Amino acid sequence: AALKDGLRSQVSAALKEGRVTPTELCQRCLALIKSTKFLNAYITVAEETALKQAEESEERYKRGQPLGILDGIPIAVKDNFNTAGIETTCASNMLKGYISPYNATVVQKLLDQGAVLLGKTNLDEFAMGSGSTDGVFGPVRNPWSYSKHYKEKSVPKSHSEDEESNWVITGGSSGGSAAAVSSFTCFAALGSDTGGSTRNPAARCGVVGLKPTYGLISRHGLIPLVNSMDVPGILTRCVDDAAVLLGSLAGHDPKDSTTVQDDFKPFELPKLTDVSKLSIGIPKEYHAPGLSSEILALWSKAADLFKNAGCKVVEVSLPHTHYSIVCYHVLCTAEVASNMARFDGLEYGHRSDRKESTESMYAATRREGFNDVVRGRILSGNYFLLKQNYEKYFVKAQKVRRLIANDFVKVFRSGVDVLLTPTTLTDAAPYTEFIQEDNRTRSAQDDILTQAANMAGLPAINVPTALSERGLPVGLQFIGRSFQEKQLLTVAKWFEKQVQFPMIQLEEVKRHDSGVFQQQKSAAFS
Repeated sequence: AALKDGLRSQVSAALKEGRVTPTELCQRCLALIKSTKFLNAYITVAEETALKQAEESEERYKRGQPLGILDGIPIAVKDNFNTAGIETTCASNMLKGYISPYNATVVQKLLDQGAVLLGKTNLDEFAMGSGSTDGVFGPVRNPWSYSKHYKEKSVPKSHSEDEESNWVITGGSSGGSAAAVSSFTCFAALGSDTGGSTRNPAARCGVVGLKPTYGLISRHGLIPLVNSMDVPGILTRCVDDAAVLLGSLAGHDPKDSTTVQDDFKPFELPKLTDVSKLSIGIPKEYHAPGLSSEILALWSKAADLFKNAGCKVVEVSLPHTHYSIVCYHVLCTAEVASNMARFDGLEYGHRSDRKESTESMYAATRREGFNDVVRGRILSGNYFLLKQNYEKYFVKAQKVRRLIANDFVKVFRSGVDVLLTPTTLTDAAPYTEFIQEDNRTRSAQDDILTQAANMAGLPAINVPTALSERGLPVGLQFIGRSFQEKQLLTVAKWFEKQVQFPMIQLEEVKRHDSGVFQQQKSAAFS
């Protein structure tokens, strides 16, 4: 129960009042990480470092001088953020064993406020994917695969099939962070979001996933995928906690020239009771091919919920949405080709033993270090950037991107406050079914509802909404105006309260380590 409480309302207060210590909290999370190791959510668990940070936090509480609301709070970080003294791999052979000499700005900000870093979470290699299945450390398993809700509704053909092939994916590429939050091994986690990589796994794992406005949070120390779209993402179990993390991370960073120059003032979300002044837009183009009837019905039900509460709910058009996934693919691969050029075996990361020539060493290093997905995107990107193709593909895609961004501008200028859309086309697929299609096909399908917000640089959040007929989480997405996170999160919080998404019941995981789960059940300090 302790691990299910909100940061602001319960956990921070319990730490201040001495009802639990940072060391106890850290130990409980570390024990739970060990008992849920089969989820493969973490690549590196920094147990020694975490316990030391927890002890330092405990001393501050004893002196009555905590650093803030995050002091002593266990968090996890996706393994594509640099962390000083802790390995950063991007789930790739290319960076196995690499230890950064510095912390990413977002990591440093968390540590400066006393947060306890438990470890680095699993992902698709270099964050290229939508299932968290393509990293060198193996796929991440969705905690809901072992929940009471899913187990009661899934009917395996045999016991062996239940064990080996009935588990479902987390979504990606921040699947490890989403699974870590969902399974209570940490209170919050950092992901990255280039085309939906925070919101997609948040929807599949039943947690809140926030992609802030581009430029609101520093990208310094986030190993880049697509510089013009990458945003550090926030994963928590409730909207209030996402606001707490945002307040701690947002603001100008002199090390990242793309961050906003204005000061950011952290905010506490108001309790919204009257939503009658709000205008909610329903983009008709998001009724996309492949959208399940179940999610379509949920989307419609959510729109009715706002309408019945007095909101103005209007259908809107974002006419260039149909071109967005193709446009995204061209721009994404072009920037990937550029960013991946730094991994040549000379300065850091893997270096091949081939010594015939510098060129052969380059080629062998990249062949050995990158998987097929990364090499394929590099190949595509370099094709689009060839002299004879540059105007035809890259420049045209940039022009279409501007049209997509202008669609959002026009809708928001018409008086719409927030857009309501599905986050994913379906609930989480079984792993055996997911891997039948290649990464590019799957990513194109899974990013279709999320990547437009990245191309427009807008804030967007997934709010867990209901369980599907299979007992798996389904989320809906809210997209807001640039730098209007407070309004977006306030609406999301109101919606969260209305839907009352059920808490995951991990009874089925007890058999892996019943002692730890018994400890978690008795650890109430709310």
